[in-house]
Amino acid sequence: MLNDVRPIDLPTPQTLARELSARLDGFQDIAWTAGTGSTNGDLLARARQDSGTWLLGTHQQQAGRGRAGRPWQNRAGATLMFSCAYPVRMPAHRLPALSPLAGLIAGEALRSLIGNPDPLRVKWPNDLQWHDGKLAGILVESTRNLAVPDAYTVIVGIGINLSDAETLSQALGRSIADWATVTQHSNGLAVSVADIVCAVATAWRQAISQLETDGFAPFCHRFSAVDALAGRDVNIIDRGTVLFSGCARGLDEHGRLMVQTTRDLVPVSVGEISIRPRTAEQTP
Repeated sequence: MLNDVRPIDLPTPQTLARELSARLDGFQDIAWTAGTGSTNGDLLARARQDSGTWLLGTHQQQAGRGRAGRPWQNRAGATLMFSCAYPVRMPAHRLPALSPLAGLIAGEALRSLIGNPDPLRVKWPNDLQWHDGKLAGILVESTRNLAVPDAYTVIVGIGINLSDAETLSQALGRSIADWATVTQHSNGLAVSVADIVCAVATAWRQAISQLETDGFAPFCHRFSAVDALAGRDVNIIDRGTVLFSGCARGLDEHGRLMVQTTRDLVPVSVGEISIRPRTAEQTP
């Protein structure tokens, strides 16, 4: 990261909540806090008692969760974090597609804000990457409305690194990206925190509505345009164990990652994906 690049500034929670309330349509409640345990957790607890389209953001999480329930915390001001709740009506078998859908739509929304979007891609199911550095993580959860058939509230939460990429890369031993790096390639476009939140939250709402009626199939070609894994050799990992390896071949109509092994084309719906570096013999 260049020394003269300034990270994007977070407005005060009150200022941000007011601006979002003025700009966002279709949300019944919008709030932003200085700190909370987990925005996903807060909305899940509320959704178990009520139903609505809500947005909750925070400057700091003390009990955030990543994939597989891993604990996750942040430095105040270094990460843009918010969650949205969307009531949906769909069969249970369609719910897993929400995870890659959330990644695709957030990736498209962020790409629309910058002048050079190509390096911003989606690693299945929903990690956003700038080149091969992780820029953002997404967590999708749901709770069922037992009084109505096929009725759920879906909670989609995102954490976008605004700064600290160099420090995090060194601490974690892997490549991390941040929005300060992305803005170096935005052709001078001024993008505010509110711009990011509005773009992502609105796009999620529209896409989830389409998923309700049409399923994931219409999104497959869109995912292929931002797919960070397409054509790459990968390991499929569950609880630290490599289940199998192969070459990523895009997504099917259910949002599952298709992996070509030496024997079969295998659909993957759960697990972690690691990219296998090519050996000299594999390099064309």
